[in-house]
Amino acid sequence: MPRDVRIAPVRNRRDLRHFTQLPWQLYRNDPVWVPPPLFELKKLLSPHKHPFHRHAEVQYFLARQHGQVVGRIAAIINHQHLRFHKDSVGFFGFFESIDDQEVVDALLMAAERWVGERGMHRLQGPMSFSTNEECGLLVDGFETAPKVMMPHHLPYYATLLHTAGYVKAKDLFAYLIDLREDATIPERLVQGVERLQKKQAITIRSIDLRRFTEEIRVLHAIYHRAWAQNWGFVPMTEAEVDLLARTLRLVADPRLCLIAELENQPVGFALALPDYNQAFRHMNGRLFPFGFLKFLWYRRRIDALRILLLGTNPDVRVRGLDAMLYLKLWQDVPAYGYRLVECSWILEDNWAMQRGLERMGAQIYKTYRIFEKTL
Repeated sequence: MPRDVRIAPVRNRRDLRHFTQLPWQLYRNDPVWVPPPLFELKKLLSPHKHPFHRHAEVQYFLARQHGQVVGRIAAIINHQHLRFHKDSVGFFGFFESIDDQEVVDALLMAAERWVGERGMHRLQGPMSFSTNEECGLLVDGFETAPKVMMPHHLPYYATLLHTAGYVKAKDLFAYLIDLREDATIPERLVQGVERLQKKQAITIRSIDLRRFTEEIRVLHAIYHRAWAQNWGFVPMTEAEVDLLARTLRLVADPRLCLIAELENQPVGFALALPDYNQAFRHMNGRLFPFGFLKFLWYRRRIDALRILLLGTNPDVRVRGLDAMLYLKLWQDVPAYGYRLVECSWILEDNWAMQRGLERMGAQIYKTYRIFEKTL
């Protein structure tokens, strides 16, 4: 290849170390980049430790130029997606590169060839690994740090992908609600929700930690029904639900994991996570020797929250449940020390959710894009 650009699959631990550590080189001058916890990233990438790999094929690639690692990409065949959507779409993820079109073209070509050899006719991404994990390329909102479990990218990435022949498949929005100082809840919203709750006998409660695993499975059933028709949805396997339950038990604020019940039957939920990125940014990706102590110290100062899931059974969507859940969170979070709330991500054509958030004063402050190319 011109200019000594070489693409090779990740074959050993040394290659994998280069793959995981490349962002430290690329983002060293980016003041809002948050180094990911390396132990979690390695677990995600490991075919022996993360349940995604039980229903997928993944190949990691590195780009080298003059002997230096200058880019990376993962090529992905997600059989869970293929079974559900019955299409022939492969994915790319974990995409990072220097600002060099030849490097990016070579990385994408390697991913295209790999998924094409396995019968795929289209390539979408970035998906790292699917819509159940981090997805989307940041195209607007580079000036603020990403919230927990949301990606961050360099501004030139979108141009490189466009030049390589990739077009927009879908945009994802992140909304922000600022509860500092003069933030007030619209009285019309409060009164409307009160009328709905009285009329429909809906109650909202926090998740029961004594029955945590059972509660998560209930939420998973609602999630599957609520999101099944959404663009990009991929059903979670039992193993992935179990991992989610274990993770949420460690990191979620149970006071802000809400279940809505109609006649004592769960019909909706909201899951919110403290923005642990505010602590992770001080750890440089490492737990030891001092990373864990830094995490414990800065965790106490977290003042932002991410609502990562909110959904209702399709047959009760007209009852205003989403507004009830958002209002309950808005009323409660200031008492727990949170001042900023991100709602992410929201599909660009999910008009109902967007209107509801905008009535509450939320504004789009970041946009993420899924790209695609027909092979």
